[in-house]
Amino acid sequence: MTAETERVAAKPPRNQRVAAPQRPVARVLPMLGLAHLDRPFDYLVDAKTDADAQPGVRVRVRFAGRLVDGYLLERLDRSEHEGALSWLDRVVSPEPVLTPELAALCRAVADRYAGTMADVLRLAIPPRHARVEKEAASHDVARPIAEPAAAGWDVYDSGRSFIEQAVAGGHPHACWQALPGEDVAARLAELAASVAASGRGVVIVVPDQRDLDRLEAACEPLLGDACVTLAAGLGPTARYRRWLSALRGRARVVIGTRSAVFAPVVDLGLVVVFDDGDDSLDEPRSPYPHPREVAVLRAHGSGAALLIGGHSRTTDAQALVESGWAFDVVAPRAAVREAMPRVDGLSDEDRRVAGDPMARTARIPAIAFDAARRALAADQAVLFSVPRRGYLPSVACARCRAHARCRACNGPLQMSERGDLACRWCGRPENRFVCPVCAGTAVRALMIGDRRTAEELGRAFRGVPIVTSSGDKIVDEVPAGPRVVIATPGAAPRAPGGYGAAVLLDTWAQLDREDLRAAEEAVRAWMAVATLVRPRAEGGRVVVVADAAASPVQALIRWDPVGFATAELRQRLELKFPPAVTMASVDGPPAAVSAFLDLLTMPPEAETLGPVPLPAGVRRPAGLDESGPVDRMLLRTPRSAGRSLAEALRNAQALRNARHDDTAGIRVQVDPSTIG
Repeated sequence: MTAETERVAAKPPRNQRVAAPQRPVARVLPMLGLAHLDRPFDYLVDAKTDADAQPGVRVRVRFAGRLVDGYLLERLDRSEHEGALSWLDRVVSPEPVLTPELAALCRAVADRYAGTMADVLRLAIPPRHARVEKEAASHDVARPIAEPAAAGWDVYDSGRSFIEQAVAGGHPHACWQALPGEDVAARLAELAASVAASGRGVVIVVPDQRDLDRLEAACEPLLGDACVTLAAGLGPTARYRRWLSALRGRARVVIGTRSAVFAPVVDLGLVVVFDDGDDSLDEPRSPYPHPREVAVLRAHGSGAALLIGGHSRTTDAQALVESGWAFDVVAPRAAVREAMPRVDGLSDEDRRVAGDPMARTARIPAIAFDAARRALAADQAVLFSVPRRGYLPSVACARCRAHARCRACNGPLQMSERGDLACRWCGRPENRFVCPVCAGTAVRALMIGDRRTAEELGRAFRGVPIVTSSGDKIVDEVPAGPRVVIATPGAAPRAPGGYGAAVLLDTWAQLDREDLRAAEEAVRAWMAVATLVRPRAEGGRVVVVADAAASPVQALIRWDPVGFATAELRQRLELKFPPAVTMASVDGPPAAVSAFLDLLTMPPEAETLGPVPLPAGVRRPAGLDESGPVDRMLLRTPRSAGRSLAEALRNAQALRNARHDDTAGIRVQVDPSTIG
């Protein structure tokens, strides 16, 4: 045999792969989204991809004969799998986007909400943009961050000590009760700059884009390019660029909406969630994690400080305080009374409204008209808050008062300005209404919308400009001067110096909802409106068209959200409702729900409630026929067994997936936002 023949014989075939010399096994989590496959699998790393195949990178692997995306979790010397291992197909990008801290957080969130880690990763890490990754990272020295005075926090008991502990690298957990009229954006910017100046990272989550815009404007002078915003409205390219800026340590502070709670800041020192009761923070994608709970898990796992804030107090936040895990950051009562407007309720609503001639045209009592006229006479704006947008968004039979429903989908009927009836869900017009209960053919309004209210107030305050803000047409700020503003909750614009008066209309529509959190959400919405009004010393006044004796109204009159949340939590403890207990819902066709429960091995302390029809207004599980019946089964267990219930739900989902018994979609949620 010649030397050339020997060389050719010793050379391995062209396509033969050679394993990496060190740690040749890659543990990969495929992005499958199936409960029974929610675990890592081992693959071999060849020598060519050895350098790029590092923990945290995106990879492609072959699973069950097809290529799927995945994340490389770790490299090992050997695998516990006894059979042959498949090769890692390729490394999609050498960028380690899944940090160890983020991987631990996503695993904890998946376990908390009975979901899969793949689904949580889809929420936490934005889609890749190769061009953005290839852009050279800037090596410019970031502007030094000076620690601000943060004197605005001195009015709050424990406010200064919270900042000092967070700056020193401690991990205090607190619930902040913002004063009426407080410049929340300025306080949060001061807090973020204080922690960032110490060299640690900060994540701040707010409900919507309006809050984010104000916070960004407040952060820019203090933080400059050390702060980036993350929101869906940025677009995928800009969002990924800013996300990488935080990952690479360029940006120390990330502010954003819902999913920003997962932002990969380096050396996290503080997580803030403001207005945690806002339904904009409810995640619509599986496993439906709430940013407040994600922030709690993240602060606990990473040793960071945590602040949950708001003008009101949710029972969930109050439960953290009463458990001793968090402490209060609140202002003294004297400071609260000085900052709040005067608040009036109605001592006998039926008598005062029905006996008032003005109420016949605008359903507003004389006390509210008087407050509005005084504010307009002082060249100040007046805010009227209505619960719903539209003209007549809810109607009922004029004879028997039964709710008017669509004959096609059973959705609620609404009336337009022209007097036409149509379904609010499917849009089907109702040309000839006949009540199925009493055969009546006439309808009456159950609720007045913002457009109808604008009509009424336009007649009552002739010559005064009318501004409406709701739905897709939201006004951020109104100019100075007298004007009447009609807005739905969360859409109220700001007025220079604050409104002279605010009137809360149709409060019964918020209080009478068939929802566990109806009273809590009503107080939150009312306080969000009242905080836009001038203090009492400047003539600011709020009129609540509701019985002053009701506990939610009393909470507003006294401006005592902590006391109200405490009382609500006490009632939840007695009734065994969240957050006093862990509750899960299983929604789907009756047969599918029953079959799922047969697979479920619940903890001994757990109990079942139902099944009952899915509450009105709750979105159906994906992929279901809109006309078919949907049931909801509630599962309840003490908080101490909450993790066991989540594990049992995940195991039942795994069995269901493994048996391919998932043709009829169901939805499993732990601590759903709407229970009914």
